[in-house]
Amino acid sequence: MRGKAASGKTILFVCIACFLAGTLFSGQMWTRPSNHENTLQSSTPDCDHKRKLIEGRSVDVMEEVVKTHQAIKYLDKAVSTLEMELTASRRSQSGGKQIRKHNVQKAFVVIGINTAFSSKRRRDSIRETWLPRGNELKELEKEKGIVVRFVIGHSSTPGGVLDKAIDAEEAEHKDFLRLDHVEGYHELSTKTRLYFSTITSLWDADFYVKVDDDVHLNLGMLVSTLAKYRSRPRVYIGCMKSGPVLYQKGVKYHEAEHWKFGEEGNKYFRHATGQIYAISKDLATYISINWPILHKYANEDVSLGSWLLGLEVEHVDERSMCCGTPPDCDWKARTGNVCVASFDWSCSGICKSVERMKEIHKACGEGHGVVWNIEL
Repeated sequence: MRGKAASGKTILFVCIACFLAGTLFSGQMWTRPSNHENTLQSSTPDCDHKRKLIEGRSVDVMEEVVKTHQAIKYLDKAVSTLEMELTASRRSQSGGKQIRKHNVQKAFVVIGINTAFSSKRRRDSIRETWLPRGNELKELEKEKGIVVRFVIGHSSTPGGVLDKAIDAEEAEHKDFLRLDHVEGYHELSTKTRLYFSTITSLWDADFYVKVDDDVHLNLGMLVSTLAKYRSRPRVYIGCMKSGPVLYQKGVKYHEAEHWKFGEEGNKYFRHATGQIYAISKDLATYISINWPILHKYANEDVSLGSWLLGLEVEHVDERSMCCGTPPDCDWKARTGNVCVASFDWSCSGICKSVERMKEIHKACGEGHGVVWNIEL
């Protein structure tokens, strides 16, 4: 074969045969997937399934984290409350002054309206606007756990004309809380201490509120606002401010102990303005336990702020609790931001509140049925 040349026909035949064989082989390679491609195709659904499982587990993990966080907050509040109650129990056993706690009623919030003997017309203006009366007030307490009372002590001559007038008013409306306290403007800090000591002995509430009798209040908005902080321990809610320490003698709100706040011209520490504020149960319990040694400053709101200053307290600056009177609260209500409380800063309450309370309630009130529709 080595010495014999191949014919042209033979060479042509061999070339055609090789071409056909190559075409056949390459066609099979294109139409038939490789083992690697088979592996990728078969693994794709499995990868998608695993990816979905991982994503689903991530969502579940986040949900569990949120639930755990909420549980920790509730537990923190429960521990704080138990600590306060334990301290109160120890104090009573050690001979400290004990307030009887018979027939304590459960409530969501107790609202004390600070009032005076001379303020009957103010009280009537409130009863005619934002405060339910008679059976409706009882139902609000029973169904919603919202307790509202006018808070007043007694006169310097117990059983006198002033006390009898309050007795008659209480017999008609049944909306008073009487304190063992001699009324007087310069005794507001003492009255505040006694107020918290008394209400914690009568009602086991999540929150305790103090409001002045010349402030317009929307009960539904107040309850909704407080509910946002229900799971948090040691909460102090109000419009936080820091006014100047008045050292000049003879001026209103003169601070006799101004030297404690540093040099002349200094300001007080942050505290809630006295027209309205709220504190959680554990803080109210703290005040009721320690009231004999809580220092009183010239201003009641400063005194309360000082009692809480050294504690682990969350200060909540809630500006809806200090709206102005119309047009301020009216404009906010029209835009869907109904205020919790409204008053005039210039008067430390509503200027001429007796004459204007109905007008303000009409413009800025939340509506009669709002508080009844709130679910707690």
